[in-house]
Amino acid sequence: MARKRTEIQAIRSDVPIYPIGVAARLLNVHPRTLRIYEKEGLIQPALVGSRRMFSADDIQWITCLRTFIHEEGISIPGLKKLLEFIPCWEVAGCPAAIHTCCAARVDRAAPRTLHPAGDAVARREAKEKDRQIQGEPGQKKKRQSSG
Repeated sequence: MARKRTEIQAIRSDVPIYPIGVAARLLNVHPRTLRIYEKEGLIQPALVGSRRMFSADDIQWITCLRTFIHEEGISIPGLKKLLEFIPCWEVAGCPAAIHTCCAARVDRAAPRTLHPAGDAVARREAKEKDRQIQGEPGQKKKRQSSG
């Protein structure tokens, strides 16, 4: 009886396959460090049940994060603030040839409406326009009571 040949396919880099312990070992960090990065909003591992699972892209992004933090000396709050305004490749100074091919790139920068500095009214109007564009309400709606 002939054996059926199975075709081996490469796993895509965005598929979460590493549990937190394996990811931590690959990165040479404690699992608690990865939990801190998640709590700070720097990473978003996939949750399979209650387990955090990381992809190869996540591992590459965390490597870049650690470079920013330990080699460039950027604090976690500072890095979070930077990523609000510019994409990761601008923080890292990656050339276009690299960042266009990078599957781990992160762009959380939200476009903002420009306004003259020192003009409080223009600032409020720009902020309101940004909220409308992003779809987040400026004020919470009151709940209607049933009855």
